[in-house]
Amino acid sequence: MESGRDVKVDTGGRKPGGRPTREQAAAIDARILDGARAVFCRKGFANSGLEEIATELGVSKHTLYRRYPNKAALLEAVVGRDVGRFRDALLSAGKEGEGALGALRRAAFRYVEIGSSRDYAAFYLSVSAEAAVSPVLRERLASWSRDALEPLVGFVSTAQEAGELRSGDPASVCGILIDLLEGVNNRIRLGDDETAGGPSLLRLFEERWAVFTAAFGSG
Repeated sequence: MESGRDVKVDTGGRKPGGRPTREQAAAIDARILDGARAVFCRKGFANSGLEEIATELGVSKHTLYRRYPNKAALLEAVVGRDVGRFRDALLSAGKEGEGALGALRRAAFRYVEIGSSRDYAAFYLSVSAEAAVSPVLRERLASWSRDALEPLVGFVSTAQEAGELRSGDPASVCGILIDLLEGVNNRIRLGDDETAGGPSLLRLFEERWAVFTAAFGSG
């Protein structure tokens, strides 16, 4: 993961004090979020200060405070961007599947492709660890999770309506699927990259998908 210490904001030739163009402002926003994400991952949310983040990112405190009045707002922006990208990835993958159950399968596999990445996991495992002792952060994490998983819940519901999955609360069924998929993520993230013949992501996914369809398949 990119270190927050390496993130600098390029003014793109703009004179000091000049108003940035829309493109320049978007570039600054993206670099701030990238850098803040790296700092939160490396130091933890509780141990990161907004002024310290501004210094590490190479931006003025005014630049950062004008966009994000406090650290919680900055974390919301970081996670909000991630959630949007995650949802888009699941929806896009689902469109590639054949049939309602095929759409769910493709989206589920995309879930493990993203979630098994150590770089991706490092940030969210860090946030989850802090959420264990912070009721406010725990509540936000639960909300972010619901938003991120909404496409999968939708695919479950569609498969049920098509008669390809047994009936039941779609969110609960999706929750069981996520429990199985997280087993894949943990096995991959904690595995030894150098171990020859280790289980592949696809094989681990297929094993758990078989368990899910055996339990919830309409057949």
